[in-house]
Amino acid sequence: MKVFLDGTENGSEWRVKLVPELDRMGIDYFDPTVLARSKRSHEEEIDQKNQSDFHLYLITPLMDDFENISELIEDSNKNPQKTIFSFMEQEQQLTFNEHQVKSLKRVGEMVEKNGGVWCRSNVDLLSFFSSKL
Repeated sequence: MKVFLDGTENGSEWRVKLVPELDRMGIDYFDPTVLARSKRSHEEEIDQKNQSDFHLYLITPLMDDFENISELIEDSNKNPQKTIFSFMEQEQQLTFNEHQVKSLKRVGEMVEKNGGVWCRSNVDLLSFFSSKL
């Protein structure tokens, strides 16, 4: 199994915390944050997405734009069997406000309605991956 790790960048540490768990389970992954932004890396990113069994979008309060949300919804429509969504309400002293959490829950509901998976916690996320091994 291979997972494409998409979602909040901008100094977010969720990948650093998730990767050891994926390694422990023997799950391969691709982290697009390691690529320099160039035409070649964009092509590699597309190839890696296509080669991945799952495409994880993990959103945290460090997000600085909405590009990942639009990509998530597009993927949940076009590739629901590969799409996983999760969010963390708090990271590095930042917290989503009540309205933002409500909006992210609606995004999760939309992903599920489209046939994708919404993991409501890191425990749910790891359980989902374990169930697919």
